Amino acid sequence: MRRKNVKYLLAMLVGAGIFAGFKFYEGNKKRETIINNLVYDALTTAHFSPKEINDDLSKNVFDKYLESLDYSKKYLTKKDVDELKNFKTKLDDQFKANQLEFFDMSYVLIQKRMKESKGYYENILSKPFDYDKKESFQTDSEKLEFASNTKELKDRWRKALKYRVLTRVYDRMEDNDTLDFETAEIKAREKELEYQNDLFEYVEEIDRIEWLGFYLNAFTAVFDPHTQYFAPKIKDKWEEEMTGQFEGIGAQLRVKGEYVTVEKIIVGSASWRQGELKAGDKILAVAQGEEEPVDVVGMKLDKVVKQIRGKKGTEVRLTVKKKDGGKEIIAITRDIVELDQTFAKSAVLGEENNKVGYIRLPKFYVDFYSKQNHNAAEDVKKEIMALKEENIEGLILDLRNNGGGSLKAAIDIAGLFIEKGPVVQVKNSYGKTRVHRDMDSDVYYDGPLIIMVNDFSASASEILAAALQDYQRAIIVGSKTTFGKGTVQNIFDMDRAAGAAYKDVTPLGAVKITTEKFYRINGGTTQLNGVTPDIILPNIYHNMDMGEKEEDFALPFDEIVKANYKVMMQNAPAYTSAKAKAEKRIANNAHFNHVLDYAKWLKDNDNKTEAPLNYQDFKEKQEKYQEELEAFDLDNKENKDSISVNFLAAKPDWFETDTAKVEQYERWHKSLSKDVYLVETVKIIYDLESEIALAEPNEDK
Repeated sequence: MRRKNVKYLLAMLVGAGIFAGFKFYEGNKKRETIINNLVYDALTTAHFSPKEINDDLSKNVFDKYLESLDYSKKYLTKKDVDELKNFKTKLDDQFKANQLEFFDMSYVLIQKRMKESKGYYENILSKPFDYDKKESFQTDSEKLEFASNTKELKDRWRKALKYRVLTRVYDRMEDNDTLDFETAEIKAREKELEYQNDLFEYVEEIDRIEWLGFYLNAFTAVFDPHTQYFAPKIKDKWEEEMTGQFEGIGAQLRVKGEYVTVEKIIVGSASWRQGELKAGDKILAVAQGEEEPVDVVGMKLDKVVKQIRGKKGTEVRLTVKKKDGGKEIIAITRDIVELDQTFAKSAVLGEENNKVGYIRLPKFYVDFYSKQNHNAAEDVKKEIMALKEENIEGLILDLRNNGGGSLKAAIDIAGLFIEKGPVVQVKNSYGKTRVHRDMDSDVYYDGPLIIMVNDFSASASEILAAALQDYQRAIIVGSKTTFGKGTVQNIFDMDRAAGAAYKDVTPLGAVKITTEKFYRINGGTTQLNGVTPDIILPNIYHNMDMGEKEEDFALPFDEIVKANYKVMMQNAPAYTSAKAKAEKRIANNAHFNHVLDYAKWLKDNDNKTEAPLNYQDFKEKQEKYQEELEAFDLDNKENKDSISVNFLAAKPDWFETDTAKVEQYERWHKSLSKDVYLVETVKIIYDLESEIALAEPNEDK
């Protein structure tokens, strides 16, 4: 298999003359063939772990692509799938030969079947359902087989639509106890028809190049979940996201099945300030202020984003389904999402002689072009120096929900707490390993240190946490494990590769491709398994696989030779003692035990996906579920533990002039004071402080 150095990829693609054979192609066909060839060449020459393009890969690609074509199994029949299966072991040959015969066939087929579906739902929704009939609907598409024929397919549509109408009827009557069933049912069918028409119109607007993207991303997904082809529209939106400033609510979204799901809340944004929208929430409907909400289940991401974004000061109302199945309407006033809201910031926890420093780092940012701009390592250093002036007894660095960023920033921040030495190892596709070191021998803080993480701490967060754990410099506290993303991606712009000679076929899009893998200094990778905290604080996802473990074809965990580093043993006895005390305290904590019970309940209900379609049975099931759910109302459970949170004595420059920012910080302080995970972490700091006397740095070099 061809192996090239990544940095020469673009030049190699052009120099190899891959465009020479395209003079006989015209228009879209020429463009599609160039894109296909560029994706093929990128995967086979630049990927960290290239695969043989063979029949086994072809089978996996086929399965992935079939999911993209018809995830809900409501368009294609078994006969259609069987026809497509004739190509199941031929996709590798077509990929290598730069042929798109299978894509052409599948594109024509899915377009035809989607057009036919309009007649199905219009006919079904034209009259009331039989709500007395004893039948059920499987809500989990993965548990369904493809319909054996058109008759069965139409009946699947009937059940799916009946389930959605039933849900609408139930919700309407719960919200208005004076509403009669017949009126609610008519309104529910009308809204469902409106939604289906909007969805049909939207799907029709997806252009062929985006459908080609679905096909090519079936190949990239089999290599690893972070390698992806960006069709031109998607590339443009990705670049827009990278600017760091826009008018909206400040939530990062992704598509999971039929739902647009909240992946992350941007710190300091309108969503973050409002406080109710959470990572994992599924967006069901979007309303502009008091207008009628638009059902967005099944809609494509960019259309949902378009509905959510809007001018600063306007209100959007999101109907969301929580992780526990509950539904809420969340009103958010749009605002400018600023980059400076994601910078490091600090607070003082506790009072007088029991002060603990707290630094929140939302991401690892760095500007390679201007030393005048923010740099995460420099900002964290400044916060440390300011907190030391407060005579703190310990320091907490909060990396919860930090998805990563600059590798250099992570290395430099690790260097603030250790003498110079290795921080992370990086291996490329040749198997060659480089050790990245902190070269600064100065230690800026040598006191008790805790790093907080959770399921969504990823990439650079995992590098920093792993390094300080391996040095035994810090105690890592958090969820069962971190995200598990230990890979590096690079973006290759196809328009640059094609060059001016092929301007007539641009834009082509881009490829984001995995090129390297991270390893801890102890030799293990952070990939897949993430970082296991020294002290685990249970959360509602405790019994579920989160992060990289959820992904098909994730790169595996493996190990390399450990780097040469010296463990900071002087604090080991104190850390061991503090850990034992914390584990005993957590085991007897009523709130954490309640969380574990809740996590078990969620797991037990995870596979209960069969929904009754008899209205009385449906209503009884919903009422029982809501009753159980209310018993696990974590937000309203009384929690007496809290901690004082204050500004540093040296107030920032804007403290006297920017009242809005002061108010934002005060809200942040209030949320920190009631954060049960932070309260427990402060207790661990106190345990550490009581176990060790802060001594001079070890002089035994």
